[in-house]
Amino acid sequence: MSDNRLFSFEFSAPKTEAAVEKLKTVHGKLNALSPHFFSVTYGAGGSTKDGTKQTVLDLHATGSVVAPHLSFGGDKPELIEALLKEYQAAGVRRLVALRGDRPSGIGGGMNMTHANELVAFIREHTGDHFHIDVAAYPEIHPETEDIDHEIKYFKMKVDAGANSAITQYFYNADAYFRFRDLCEKAGIDIPIVPGIMPITNYKGIVRFSDLCGAEIPRWIEKHLQSYEHDPDRLKAFGADVVTGLCERLLEGGAPGLHFYTLNQSLPTLKIWNNLGL
Repeated sequence: MSDNRLFSFEFSAPKTEAAVEKLKTVHGKLNALSPHFFSVTYGAGGSTKDGTKQTVLDLHATGSVVAPHLSFGGDKPELIEALLKEYQAAGVRRLVALRGDRPSGIGGGMNMTHANELVAFIREHTGDHFHIDVAAYPEIHPETEDIDHEIKYFKMKVDAGANSAITQYFYNADAYFRFRDLCEKAGIDIPIVPGIMPITNYKGIVRFSDLCGAEIPRWIEKHLQSYEHDPDRLKAFGADVVTGLCERLLEGGAPGLHFYTLNQSLPTLKIWNNLGL
């Protein structure tokens, strides 16, 4: 990169041979942009754990910096420790530590370990080997009572040893700047990188946003609704909206951008080229 901002791309672990081959192609196209790293998701409750590990090792073998997502989920600590040792032995130097989501159909009986406990566990067993990213929620996590608790929980992850954070995606830049200011007042000084979700499908983005608590501003949703049956206009509008968001974030001092690619290259490349990066 020509500057010190950090740009990264997120993949989900492919579940079929065809998806594995597709991801190789997508990785090749995005790798040409020289990102700081790629991350690979873990699935609810660690449901893609084996696929995540294989994807991480495959991408790592190409010379890319790769950060596996990790959560306790329903696993015993010994299994997580063994996985950490495998990543260490392979030369992986970065992790994304998360509380993780419950698998579909699993109720409140499942023990969900908080992310700060996972960060502390990683530090206890691997010292400073890994650069640890954690999640941040500028629009407040759906299960958090209020913004004061949100900042408190985030600071617990930082105090446990997190190096930087990646946010849940959002479409309101003011939410990010306000969250960043509150973090600074709370003495949190790690980089907080905005997560960026390209918009390519109306029903998909609405459904996903409802699930994760991301707010779609009404004016954006109304435009998407009107373009629902005109995919080209919808994608062009989505690219313009997200490009404008990224421009504002970077101009406002965001330390970089983390793109949720959904294992596609074109939507992210469009925004990247629009930004002139």
